[in-house]
Amino acid sequence: MVPETRYARTTDRTHVAYKVSGDGPIDVLVMRAWSSNTENDWRDPVLSGILRRLGSIGRVVHLDRRGTGLSDRIEAGNTPTVEQRIDDMRAVLDAIGSERVVLVGLAHASALCAVFAATYPERTAGLIAWSPPWTVVGRDRDALISGYGDKIRAEWGTFEHAREIVRTVAPSRAEDTDFVEWIRRDHQESGTAEDAVAQWRMVAETNVDDILPSVHVPALVLWRAGSELASRYFAGRIPGATATELPGEDHAFISGDWRAALAEMEAFIERVADLEIESDRVLATVLFSDIVGSTRTADALGDRGWRELLERHHALVRRELARHRGREVDTAGDGFFAAFDGPARAIRCAVRMRDGLRDLGLEVRIGLHAGECERAGSALRGVAVHIGARIGSLARGGEILASSTVRDLVAGSGIGFEDAGIHPLKGVPEPWRLYRIAGVANSD
Repeated sequence: MVPETRYARTTDRTHVAYKVSGDGPIDVLVMRAWSSNTENDWRDPVLSGILRRLGSIGRVVHLDRRGTGLSDRIEAGNTPTVEQRIDDMRAVLDAIGSERVVLVGLAHASALCAVFAATYPERTAGLIAWSPPWTVVGRDRDALISGYGDKIRAEWGTFEHAREIVRTVAPSRAEDTDFVEWIRRDHQESGTAEDAVAQWRMVAETNVDDILPSVHVPALVLWRAGSELASRYFAGRIPGATATELPGEDHAFISGDWRAALAEMEAFIERVADLEIESDRVLATVLFSDIVGSTRTADALGDRGWRELLERHHALVRRELARHRGREVDTAGDGFFAAFDGPARAIRCAVRMRDGLRDLGLEVRIGLHAGECERAGSALRGVAVHIGARIGSLARGGEILASSTVRDLVAGSGIGFEDAGIHPLKGVPEPWRLYRIAGVANSD
Protein backbone atom coordinates (compact mmCIF):
# COMPACT_ATOMS: atom_id res chain seq x y z
CA MET A 1 0.00 0.00 0.00
CA VAL A 2 1.35 3.42 -0.99
CA PRO A 3 1.33 5.86 1.96
CA GLU A 4 -0.68 9.03 1.52
CA THR A 5 0.93 12.37 0.81
CA ARG A 6 0.91 14.85 3.64
CA TYR A 7 2.08 18.44 3.91
CA ALA A 8 4.29 20.27 6.38
CA ARG A 9 4.44 24.07 6.56
CA THR A 10 7.76 25.86 6.95
CA THR A 11 8.33 29.10 8.86
CA ASP A 12 8.11 31.03 5.57
CA ARG A 13 4.71 29.37 4.88
CA THR A 14 5.96 26.99 2.17
CA HIS A 15 4.11 23.67 1.94
CA VAL A 16 6.39 20.64 1.69
CA ALA A 17 4.98 17.29 0.54
CA TYR A 18 6.09 14.12 2.30
CA LYS A 19 5.18 10.49 2.88
CA VAL A 20 5.73 8.31 5.97
CA SER A 21 5.97 4.53 5.94
CA GLY A 22 6.97 1.91 8.48
CA ASP A 23 6.81 2.12 12.25
CA GLY A 24 10.22 1.04 13.52
CA PRO A 25 11.94 2.52 16.59
CA ILE A 26 14.20 4.94 14.70
CA ASP A 27 13.25 7.65 12.20
CA VAL A 28 14.95 7.56 8.79
CA LEU A 29 14.75 10.49 6.37
CA VAL A 30 15.59 9.64 2.75
CA MET A 31 16.44 12.47 0.37
CA ARG A 32 16.86 12.06 -3.35
CA ALA A 33 19.37 14.06 -5.36
CA TRP A 34 17.70 17.20 -6.74
CA SER A 35 14.45 16.29 -8.50
CA SER A 36 11.71 14.10 -7.10
CA ASN A 37 8.04 13.29 -6.88
CA THR A 38 6.95 11.32 -3.82
CA GLU A 39 4.09 9.68 -5.73
CA ASN A 40 6.39 8.53 -8.51
CA ASP A 41 8.91 7.18 -6.00
CA TRP A 42 6.51 4.31 -5.30
CA ARG A 43 6.11 3.37 -8.97
CA ASP A 44 9.64 2.02 -9.39
CA PRO A 45 9.80 -1.52 -7.96
CA VAL A 46 13.39 -1.11 -6.73
CA LEU A 47 12.94 2.24 -4.96
CA SER A 48 9.58 1.28 -3.48
CA GLY A 49 11.08 -2.02 -2.32
CA ILE A 50 13.95 -0.16 -0.64
CA LEU A 51 11.54 2.17 1.15
CA ARG A 52 9.54 -0.84 2.38
CA ARG A 53 12.70 -2.61 3.55
CA LEU A 54 13.82 0.46 5.49
CA GLY A 55 10.30 0.71 6.89
CA SER A 56 10.78 -2.67 8.53
CA ILE A 57 13.50 -1.27 10.81
CA GLY A 58 12.42 2.36 11.16
CA ARG A 59 9.83 4.99 10.41
CA VAL A 60 10.77 6.24 6.94
CA VAL A 61 9.99 9.73 5.69
CA HIS A 62 10.81 11.09 2.26
CA LEU A 63 9.88 14.46 0.86
CA ASP A 64 9.70 16.74 -2.14
CA ARG A 65 11.75 19.82 -1.39
CA ARG A 66 10.27 23.17 -2.35
CA GLY A 67 10.15 23.63 -6.09
CA THR A 68 9.91 19.89 -6.81
CA GLY A 69 7.18 17.29 -7.09
CA LEU A 70 4.09 17.97 -5.00
CA SER A 71 5.59 20.75 -2.89
CA ASP A 72 4.99 24.46 -3.48
CA ARG A 73 6.53 25.89 -6.63
CA ILE A 74 9.12 28.66 -6.54
CA GLU A 75 9.13 31.97 -8.36
CA ALA A 76 11.22 32.13 -11.52
CA GLY A 77 14.81 33.00 -10.68
CA ASN A 78 14.27 32.43 -6.94
CA THR A 79 16.56 29.45 -6.43
CA PRO A 80 16.06 27.77 -3.03
CA THR A 81 18.99 28.22 -0.64
CA VAL A 82 20.66 25.60 1.51
CA GLU A 83 18.99 26.92 4.65
CA GLN A 84 15.57 26.85 2.97
CA ARG A 85 16.22 23.20 2.10
CA ILE A 86 17.18 22.57 5.72
CA ASP A 87 13.98 24.31 6.79
CA ASP A 88 12.04 21.92 4.53
CA MET A 89 13.64 18.96 6.28
CA ARG A 90 13.08 20.39 9.75
CA ALA A 91 9.43 21.24 9.04
CA VAL A 92 8.71 17.67 7.95
CA LEU A 93 10.49 16.19 10.97
CA ASP A 94 8.59 18.56 13.26
CA ALA A 95 5.31 17.59 11.60
CA ILE A 96 5.82 13.90 12.38
CA GLY A 97 7.15 14.58 15.88
CA SER A 98 10.65 13.26 15.15
CA GLU A 99 13.24 13.88 17.85
CA ARG A 100 16.20 12.01 16.32
CA VAL A 101 16.69 10.84 12.77
CA VAL A 102 19.13 8.97 10.57
CA LEU A 103 19.64 11.03 7.43
CA VAL A 104 20.11 9.22 4.11
CA GLY A 105 21.32 11.59 1.39
CA LEU A 106 21.52 10.25 -2.16
CA ALA A 107 24.13 11.93 -4.38
CA HIS A 108 23.73 15.73 -4.15
CA ALA A 109 21.38 15.41 -1.18
CA SER A 110 24.39 14.23 0.85
CA ALA A 111 25.52 17.85 1.14
CA LEU A 112 22.18 19.01 2.54
CA CYS A 113 22.05 16.14 5.01
CA ALA A 114 25.59 16.95 6.16
CA VAL A 115 24.64 20.59 6.82
CA PHE A 116 21.57 19.47 8.79
CA ALA A 117 23.68 17.05 10.85
CA ALA A 118 26.23 19.77 11.64
CA THR A 119 23.56 22.34 12.51
CA TYR A 120 21.28 20.06 14.53
CA PRO A 121 23.49 17.29 15.99
CA GLU A 122 21.02 16.81 18.85
CA ARG A 123 18.38 15.76 16.30
CA THR A 124 20.65 13.58 14.17
CA ALA A 125 21.31 9.96 15.12
CA GLY A 126 23.48 9.33 12.08
CA LEU A 127 24.34 10.38 8.53
CA ILE A 128 24.46 8.13 5.47
CA ALA A 129 25.85 9.68 2.30
CA TRP A 130 25.48 7.73 -0.93
CA SER A 131 28.00 8.61 -3.67
CA PRO A 132 28.41 12.36 -2.98
CA PRO A 133 29.47 14.30 -6.09
CA TRP A 134 32.38 16.68 -6.38
CA THR A 135 32.18 20.42 -5.84
CA VAL A 136 32.79 22.42 -9.02
CA VAL A 137 34.50 25.78 -8.54
CA GLY A 138 35.77 28.70 -10.62
CA ARG A 139 35.15 29.13 -14.31
CA ASP A 140 34.45 25.43 -14.75
CA ARG A 141 31.44 25.82 -12.47
CA ASP A 142 30.04 28.75 -14.43
CA ALA A 143 30.43 26.89 -17.72
CA LEU A 144 28.88 23.74 -16.30
CA ILE A 145 25.89 25.61 -14.89
CA SER A 146 25.25 27.45 -18.11
CA GLY A 147 25.86 24.49 -20.43
CA TYR A 148 23.81 21.91 -18.59
CA GLY A 149 21.11 24.47 -17.85
CA ASP A 150 20.64 24.97 -21.58
CA LYS A 151 20.47 21.22 -22.09
CA ILE A 152 17.80 20.88 -19.42
CA ARG A 153 15.71 23.60 -21.03
CA ALA A 154 15.90 21.89 -24.40
CA GLU A 155 15.45 18.24 -23.37
CA TRP A 156 13.79 18.05 -19.94
CA GLY A 157 11.10 15.37 -19.73
CA THR A 158 11.97 13.67 -23.01
CA PHE A 159 12.61 9.94 -23.34
CA GLU A 160 15.98 10.56 -25.02
CA HIS A 161 17.19 12.74 -22.18
CA ALA A 162 16.06 10.15 -19.63
CA ARG A 163 17.83 7.39 -21.53
CA GLU A 164 21.04 9.43 -21.70
CA ILE A 165 20.93 9.94 -17.94
CA VAL A 166 20.32 6.25 -17.29
CA ARG A 167 23.25 5.28 -19.52
CA THR A 168 25.47 7.66 -17.54
CA VAL A 169 24.46 7.02 -13.92
CA ALA A 170 22.73 3.62 -14.07
CA PRO A 171 24.32 1.66 -16.93
CA SER A 172 23.18 -1.68 -15.52
CA ARG A 173 19.58 -0.59 -16.16
CA ALA A 174 20.24 1.04 -19.53
CA GLU A 175 18.18 -1.56 -21.40
CA ASP A 176 15.33 -1.42 -18.88
CA THR A 177 12.85 0.69 -20.85
CA ASP A 178 10.41 0.71 -17.94
CA PHE A 179 13.10 2.33 -15.78
CA VAL A 180 13.93 4.88 -18.47
CA GLU A 181 10.24 5.70 -18.71
CA TRP A 182 10.10 6.03 -14.92
CA ILE A 183 12.97 8.55 -15.05
CA ARG A 184 11.22 10.49 -17.83
CA ARG A 185 7.99 10.58 -15.83
CA ASP A 186 9.92 11.55 -12.70
CA HIS A 187 11.35 14.55 -14.55
CA GLN A 188 7.98 15.60 -15.91
CA GLU A 189 6.27 15.28 -12.53
CA SER A 190 9.04 16.90 -10.52
CA GLY A 191 8.55 20.25 -12.25
CA THR A 192 9.06 22.30 -15.38
CA ALA A 193 12.35 22.70 -17.19
CA GLU A 194 12.88 26.06 -15.45
CA ASP A 195 12.16 24.42 -12.09
CA ALA A 196 14.80 21.84 -12.93
CA VAL A 197 17.32 24.52 -13.92
CA ALA A 198 16.75 26.25 -10.57
CA GLN A 199 17.36 22.98 -8.72
CA TRP A 200 20.45 22.27 -10.78
CA ARG A 201 21.83 25.76 -10.17
CA MET A 202 21.46 25.37 -6.41
CA VAL A 203 23.28 22.02 -6.54
CA ALA A 204 26.12 23.27 -8.71
CA GLU A 205 26.69 26.53 -6.83
CA THR A 206 26.67 25.13 -3.29
CA ASN A 207 29.95 24.20 -1.63
CA VAL A 208 29.84 22.51 1.78
CA ASP A 209 33.49 21.41 1.91
CA ASP A 210 34.29 23.71 4.86
CA ILE A 211 31.25 22.42 6.77
CA LEU A 212 32.03 18.69 6.66
CA PRO A 213 34.59 18.79 9.53
CA SER A 214 31.75 20.16 11.72
CA VAL A 215 29.74 16.92 11.39
CA HIS A 216 30.10 15.12 14.73
CA VAL A 217 27.55 12.33 14.43
CA PRO A 218 28.18 8.76 13.24
CA ALA A 219 28.57 8.85 9.46
CA LEU A 220 28.72 6.27 6.69
CA VAL A 221 29.78 7.18 3.16
CA LEU A 222 29.18 4.59 0.42
CA TRP A 223 29.92 4.46 -3.26
CA ARG A 224 30.66 2.00 -6.06
CA ALA A 225 34.20 1.61 -7.31
CA GLY A 226 33.41 2.76 -10.84
CA SER A 227 31.66 5.93 -9.66
CA GLU A 228 33.78 7.33 -6.85
CA LEU A 229 33.46 11.04 -7.78
CA ALA A 230 34.27 12.85 -4.51
CA SER A 231 33.05 10.17 -2.10
CA ARG A 232 36.42 9.32 -0.60
CA TYR A 233 37.22 13.01 -0.14
CA PHE A 234 33.76 13.63 1.38
CA ALA A 235 34.29 10.81 3.88
CA GLY A 236 37.78 12.02 4.74
CA ARG A 237 36.48 15.47 5.69
CA ILE A 238 33.99 14.10 8.26
CA PRO A 239 35.62 13.15 11.58
CA GLY A 240 35.38 9.41 12.19
CA ALA A 241 33.27 8.66 9.11
CA THR A 242 33.20 5.09 7.80
CA ALA A 243 34.09 4.93 4.10
CA THR A 244 32.81 1.88 2.21
CA GLU A 245 33.54 1.16 -1.43
CA LEU A 246 31.31 -1.42 -3.13
CA PRO A 247 31.91 -3.18 -6.44
CA GLY A 248 30.12 -1.92 -9.53
CA GLU A 249 29.93 0.95 -11.99
CA ASP A 250 26.56 2.56 -11.27
CA HIS A 251 26.34 5.94 -9.58
CA ALA A 252 22.60 5.61 -8.92
CA PHE A 253 21.72 3.81 -5.70
CA ILE A 254 18.69 2.05 -7.22
CA SER A 255 20.71 0.29 -9.92
CA GLY A 256 23.52 -2.22 -9.86
CA ASP A 257 23.74 -4.39 -6.76
CA TRP A 258 21.57 -2.18 -4.59
CA ARG A 259 21.00 -5.02 -2.11
CA ALA A 260 24.61 -4.89 -0.93
CA ALA A 261 24.39 -1.13 -0.45
CA LEU A 262 21.09 -1.40 1.37
CA ALA A 263 22.48 -4.07 3.69
CA GLU A 264 25.30 -1.69 4.69
CA MET A 265 22.77 1.07 5.35
CA GLU A 266 20.50 -1.20 7.40
CA ALA A 267 23.38 -2.39 9.55
CA PHE A 268 24.45 1.21 10.19
CA ILE A 269 20.92 2.33 11.09
CA GLU A 270 20.50 -0.53 13.55
CA ARG A 271 23.92 0.24 15.04
CA VAL A 272 23.20 3.91 15.75
CA ALA A 273 19.54 3.52 16.70
CA ASP A 274 20.25 3.17 20.41
CA LEU A 275 23.34 5.37 20.66
CA GLU A 276 23.02 8.38 22.92
CA ILE A 277 25.02 11.17 21.31
CA GLU A 278 25.72 14.36 23.16
CA SER A 279 27.56 17.03 21.24
CA ASP A 280 28.57 20.44 22.51
CA ARG A 281 29.65 21.47 19.02
CA VAL A 282 27.28 22.94 16.48
CA LEU A 283 27.43 24.64 13.08
CA ALA A 284 26.33 28.28 13.33
CA THR A 285 26.67 31.58 11.51
CA VAL A 286 28.07 34.20 13.88
CA LEU A 287 27.52 37.95 13.53
CA PHE A 288 29.59 40.68 15.19
CA SER A 289 28.51 44.31 15.01
CA ASP A 290 30.13 47.46 16.33
CA ILE A 291 29.24 51.16 16.17
CA VAL A 292 31.87 53.17 14.31
CA GLY A 293 33.01 56.35 16.09
CA SER A 294 30.99 55.62 19.22
CA THR A 295 33.31 57.59 21.51
CA ARG A 296 33.05 60.68 19.35
CA THR A 297 29.27 60.38 19.14
CA ALA A 298 28.95 59.86 22.89
CA ASP A 299 31.04 62.96 23.58
CA ALA A 300 28.89 65.03 21.24
CA LEU A 301 25.57 63.84 22.72
CA GLY A 302 26.47 63.73 26.37
CA ASP A 303 25.70 60.88 28.76
CA ARG A 304 21.92 61.10 28.62
CA GLY A 305 21.69 61.59 24.85
CA TRP A 306 24.12 58.75 24.21
CA ARG A 307 22.29 56.41 26.59
CA GLU A 308 18.97 57.10 24.84
CA LEU A 309 20.52 56.55 21.41
CA LEU A 310 22.16 53.34 22.59
CA GLU A 311 18.81 52.07 23.86
CA ARG A 312 17.28 52.72 20.45
CA HIS A 313 20.24 50.94 18.86
CA HIS A 314 19.77 47.90 21.08
CA ALA A 315 16.02 47.80 20.45
CA LEU A 316 16.46 47.90 16.68
CA VAL A 317 19.15 45.20 16.68
CA ARG A 318 17.07 42.91 18.89
CA ARG A 319 14.01 43.45 16.72
CA GLU A 320 15.93 42.39 13.61
CA LEU A 321 17.45 39.41 15.39
CA ALA A 322 13.98 38.21 16.34
CA ARG A 323 12.72 38.80 12.81
CA HIS A 324 15.53 36.73 11.26
CA ARG A 325 15.68 33.96 13.88
CA GLY A 326 18.94 35.17 15.32
CA ARG A 327 19.96 34.65 18.92
CA GLU A 328 21.72 37.28 20.98
CA VAL A 329 24.76 35.63 22.51
CA ASP A 330 26.45 38.63 24.10
CA THR A 331 26.36 42.42 24.19
CA ALA A 332 29.33 44.54 25.12
CA GLY A 333 28.72 48.29 25.20
CA ASP A 334 27.81 49.21 21.64
CA GLY A 335 28.50 45.83 20.02
CA PHE A 336 26.46 42.67 19.51
CA PHE A 337 27.46 39.04 19.13
CA ALA A 338 24.64 36.97 17.64
CA ALA A 339 24.23 33.51 16.12
CA PHE A 340 21.99 32.12 13.37
CA ASP A 341 21.19 28.66 12.03
CA GLY A 342 21.51 29.90 8.44
CA PRO A 343 23.93 32.33 6.71
CA ALA A 344 21.40 33.95 4.35
CA ARG A 345 19.22 34.96 7.31
CA ALA A 346 22.29 36.34 9.04
CA ILE A 347 23.18 38.44 6.00
CA ARG A 348 19.65 39.79 5.60
CA CYS A 349 19.56 40.63 9.29
CA ALA A 350 22.91 42.43 8.99
CA VAL A 351 21.68 44.52 6.05
CA ARG A 352 18.51 45.59 7.86
CA MET A 353 20.50 46.37 10.99
CA ARG A 354 22.94 48.54 9.07
CA ASP A 355 20.24 50.38 7.13
CA GLY A 356 18.00 50.90 10.14
CA LEU A 357 20.83 52.18 12.33
CA ARG A 358 21.93 54.52 9.58
CA ASP A 359 18.50 56.15 9.84
CA LEU A 360 19.34 56.76 13.51
CA GLY A 361 22.56 58.50 12.50
CA LEU A 362 24.75 55.52 13.40
CA GLU A 363 27.24 53.68 11.21
CA VAL A 364 28.06 50.09 12.10
CA ARG A 365 30.54 47.57 10.84
CA ILE A 366 29.56 43.91 10.74
CA GLY A 367 31.43 40.65 10.30
CA LEU A 368 29.95 37.24 9.46
CA HIS A 369 31.37 33.73 9.51
CA ALA A 370 29.90 30.21 9.48
CA GLY A 371 31.68 27.44 11.29
CA GLU A 372 31.81 25.02 14.18
CA CYS A 373 31.12 26.54 17.60
CA GLU A 374 31.37 25.04 21.05
CA ARG A 375 28.28 25.46 23.19
CA ALA A 376 28.84 26.36 26.84
CA GLY A 377 25.38 26.96 28.28
CA SER A 378 24.00 29.88 26.30
CA ALA A 379 27.47 30.98 25.21
CA LEU A 380 29.34 30.04 22.04
CA ARG A 381 33.11 29.62 21.84
CA GLY A 382 35.74 28.35 19.48
CA VAL A 383 37.76 29.27 16.42
CA ALA A 384 34.69 30.15 14.34
CA VAL A 385 33.70 32.77 16.93
CA HIS A 386 37.22 34.17 16.91
CA ILE A 387 37.25 34.35 13.10
CA GLY A 388 33.88 36.13 13.04
CA ALA A 389 35.09 38.74 15.53
CA ARG A 390 38.27 39.35 13.53
CA ILE A 391 36.30 39.77 10.30
CA GLY A 392 34.06 42.31 12.04
CA SER A 393 37.07 44.30 13.18
CA LEU A 394 38.28 44.59 9.55
CA ALA A 395 35.03 46.08 8.25
CA ARG A 396 34.72 49.80 7.65
CA GLY A 397 31.75 51.93 8.61
CA GLY A 398 28.61 50.73 6.82
CA GLU A 399 30.42 47.65 5.53
CA ILE A 400 29.35 44.02 6.01
CA LEU A 401 32.16 41.53 5.48
CA ALA A 402 31.66 37.78 5.23
CA SER A 403 34.00 34.81 5.01
CA SER A 404 34.25 32.59 1.94
CA THR A 405 32.40 29.87 3.87
CA VAL A 406 29.36 32.11 4.20
CA ARG A 407 29.45 32.94 0.51
CA ASP A 408 29.66 29.25 -0.48
CA LEU A 409 26.52 28.42 1.51
CA VAL A 410 24.12 31.02 0.12
CA ALA A 411 23.85 30.00 -3.52
CA GLY A 412 20.54 31.19 -4.96
CA SER A 413 19.85 33.63 -2.16
CA GLY A 414 19.82 36.76 -4.31
CA ILE A 415 22.78 38.10 -2.32
CA GLY A 416 25.53 39.88 -4.23
CA PHE A 417 29.17 39.74 -3.17
CA GLU A 418 32.26 41.78 -3.98
CA ASP A 419 35.69 40.28 -3.48
CA ALA A 420 37.32 42.09 -0.55
CA GLY A 421 40.64 40.29 -0.89
CA ILE A 422 42.65 37.87 1.23
CA HIS A 423 43.36 39.01 4.78
CA PRO A 424 45.41 37.66 7.67
CA LEU A 425 43.30 37.35 10.82
CA LYS A 426 45.07 37.85 14.12
CA GLY A 427 45.39 34.57 15.98
CA VAL A 428 44.27 32.50 12.94
CA PRO A 429 46.98 30.41 11.20
CA GLU A 430 45.80 30.85 7.60
CA PRO A 431 44.59 34.01 5.82
CA TRP A 432 40.96 34.14 4.70
CA ARG A 433 39.35 35.45 1.55
CA LEU A 434 36.63 37.89 2.51
CA TYR A 435 33.64 39.22 0.61
CA ARG A 436 31.73 42.47 0.91
CA ILE A 437 27.93 42.24 0.83
CA ALA A 438 27.00 44.22 -2.27
CA GLY A 439 23.24 43.77 -2.42
CA VAL A 440 20.39 41.65 -1.17
CA ALA A 441 17.30 40.79 -3.20
CA ASN A 442 14.06 40.14 -1.31
CA SER A 443 15.62 41.35 1.93
CA ASP A 444 12.23 41.34 3.66
